[in-house]
Amino acid sequence: MAPKPTPKSLLEITESHLNTGLRGVPVGTCRTSFVTPEGGVHYVGYPIDELAELDPEDVVFLLHFKHLPSPDEAATFRKDLVSRSTLPDCVAEVLQSMPKEGHPMDWLAVGIQTLGAAIRQDEWREDALNLTACMPEIMALIFRIREGRYEGMPQSRPSLGLVANFVHMLDLPGADKWALTKVLRVFLVLHMDHGGGNLSTFTGKAIASSHSDIFSSMVGAMNALFGPLHGRANQSCLDFVRRIGTDDSDAVEKFVRAELAAKRPIFGFGHAVLRTEDPRAAIQFDLGEEICPNDSNFKIIRTLREVVPRVLGEIEKISNPNANVDIASGTLLHHVGLVNSEYYTTFFGWARTTGIGAQIVDERAIMRNGRGVPLYRPKYIAENQEEQHIE
Repeated sequence: MAPKPTPKSLLEITESHLNTGLRGVPVGTCRTSFVTPEGGVHYVGYPIDELAELDPEDVVFLLHFKHLPSPDEAATFRKDLVSRSTLPDCVAEVLQSMPKEGHPMDWLAVGIQTLGAAIRQDEWREDALNLTACMPEIMALIFRIREGRYEGMPQSRPSLGLVANFVHMLDLPGADKWALTKVLRVFLVLHMDHGGGNLSTFTGKAIASSHSDIFSSMVGAMNALFGPLHGRANQSCLDFVRRIGTDDSDAVEKFVRAELAAKRPIFGFGHAVLRTEDPRAAIQFDLGEEICPNDSNFKIIRTLREVVPRVLGEIEKISNPNANVDIASGTLLHHVGLVNSEYYTTFFGWARTTGIGAQIVDERAIMRNGRGVPLYRPKYIAENQEEQHIE
């Protein structure tokens, strides 16, 4: 019998890697997406800019089944999602009992957990796709109950598609439904996945490694996404834009330099992996030029896109001064009528439930010849602890 080949060394672990949040430490493989410094995120090998205009349902299919659907597969998959989309009454009942002072992400976590308590099948892909199918109604309920508009909410029409059904149930007064649907379709596709090691995805997979179910794992992932250093950045970015208040180039540069001098973050710029402008930012800027070129907030972020990389480029330790996905998303959502930025992270969460769900399915049911990835158990080393005894 031939000897087994020596495993390839990926990283030499030193003390400098301790207490760094596992940044850059290889821990596994990912079958749904990867990120490159020059090309940004790719879903199953496809660059994101080739997928942005696709139906979200086709990208859900891609992340789960690792190929784009044929027309027949696409039609069958849409029918399958429709068959999974009946939301139990208990979800609305529980959400109606929630304190409206809570953040919408609190509501999203509770909604997902309640759904799991009601329909959990303990079969990874079934539960993941059931969650995907029910997300539009959970999202619409969160908006309408919090806004005091639950009575008279239109009945779900899942045959419209994931985004169009949400827009139908939301029935936002005064909104341009075509523009709202267009922005949300692109938003969902751009945010569905981003490699295996981002905090929310890693959290969800770690919880699932205990053989907890998809819904409980996703609640943990959503709570990780809620943090201001992760998913809440899109909310913070629009708040940042509003504080600037002008698209005058000199005034914007003065504001940015003052923020840096005060050691405050410049939201919407920089990326842990990318070394160029995030393609997802470019896609959203193109969309903004199409639907809202004269919007006051859009004019500000257009100026920021020109000013900030030049200013941040003067700081030697900053490896990527360019725009990221958060720079434009809040502005576009605001323009189409979603004016309360507290809700923006829930849209990020809605999108990411797809990628996290697909990655959990892979780790639990596909990898290691179907045995799944073992229970996550990293090693920690004791610090400032000497053995001692009670006298």
